[in-house]
Amino acid sequence: MGGVSAGPSRNGDSVTQGGGAGPAVTVVGIDAAGRPAHPGLAEALTTAGLVVGAARHLAAVPVPPGCPTVTLGPLGPALDRLRAAVAASEHAVVLASGDPGFFGIVRRLRAAGLPLCVLPAVSSVAAAFARTGLPWDGAAVVTAHGRDPWPALNACRALPTVVVLTAPGTGAAELGAGLVGWSRRLVVAEHLGTPDERVTWTTPEDAAGRRWADPHVLLSLAGDRPAGAGMSPMRADNQPAAAPAGGWALPESGYAHRDSMITKAEVRALAVARLRPRLGRLVWDVGAGSGSVGIECALLGAAVIAVERDPRAPVRANAARHGVDVRLVTGHAPEALRGLPDPDAVFVGGGGSDVLAAVAERRPDRVVVTLAALDRVAPAVHLLRDAGYAVEGSQLAAARLADLPGGSLRLAATNPVVVLTGERR
Repeated sequence: MGGVSAGPSRNGDSVTQGGGAGPAVTVVGIDAAGRPAHPGLAEALTTAGLVVGAARHLAAVPVPPGCPTVTLGPLGPALDRLRAAVAASEHAVVLASGDPGFFGIVRRLRAAGLPLCVLPAVSSVAAAFARTGLPWDGAAVVTAHGRDPWPALNACRALPTVVVLTAPGTGAAELGAGLVGWSRRLVVAEHLGTPDERVTWTTPEDAAGRRWADPHVLLSLAGDRPAGAGMSPMRADNQPAAAPAGGWALPESGYAHRDSMITKAEVRALAVARLRPRLGRLVWDVGAGSGSVGIECALLGAAVIAVERDPRAPVRANAARHGVDVRLVTGHAPEALRGLPDPDAVFVGGGGSDVLAAVAERRPDRVVVTLAALDRVAPAVHLLRDAGYAVEGSQLAAARLADLPGGSLRLAATNPVVVLTGERR
């Protein structure tokens, strides 16, 4: 049975990888845990005709005297030199942090068409969890490095165990500020594997008010105590942000509710589909009632804020029953909406035109409204259109099977509901 070479040959000849043969670029991870370098590094360097890496990595390894080096800054020039080395059948070595195939340079090198052999080290993520003594097999790993930090922040709001790869300006202070109001404990791991290493347990409020050294990794853990943080049950299917194994559009019996004040399953299925919840998005459930719409958005990975005026509403109990974290804001809309982080999508299940107007002013990508009273449909459509939304709508009138004496069946009608969807132009 054929295999993949564990490293370059001693004479710098071709190394089989990716199903073909060619002079491979050896990508070597520098251990974030501060342990000795991969044993294959010394051999890779002895045959290297080019070594590429950050200044700190080039300084940390024994580059052979006279061997050309490229200090990483913009990646383009380094890629050009690597392509030239491969074309000349020269062996090149790239130094990277931790596991370079895990949110690392391997993706960019493969996209450039370079043949690779990878010698990984312990990633900064694994090292950070090792320092805390916590398991991370149920964690979601996201990055705020070189991209919009909003999805990473919402992942921390939505899931119980998240690790964020940070960058200057999108680190623990900024993410901590965005997590104020959520029950979270944070761990900031700075300069892992160096003499300046520091691992700090903190709160979102404290993290927001401090300066943190770069590079650092942020762990966001549900709860407010170190001993219990990050220990939420792992999903049996090993998918912390995948579609729920138990499905969605659950029957009303899946939720505690009072006086049938719950969005019916048929309506909820369409509303959730129109909201398009997923990991990285923030959804408001305004007039939440039982919280069923917001909870099903949370089951699909979204961060959710439920706004409900009745403090006796069973939102928290229902969220706990389904194993999701929904932030509950108790108060009357639209006043209760002030100060909340801007949403990506909003479900309006209660309140008048003033609530809908306040929602539209926040300019979410999508607004979904359910209305039982026909006289409210036209004003809602006009309000959304005037606010710059393209509006579509439909009426749902479900008829459910019901038993009759003697084994016969009948159809029992539910109240018709109009579902409006506004999409921002």
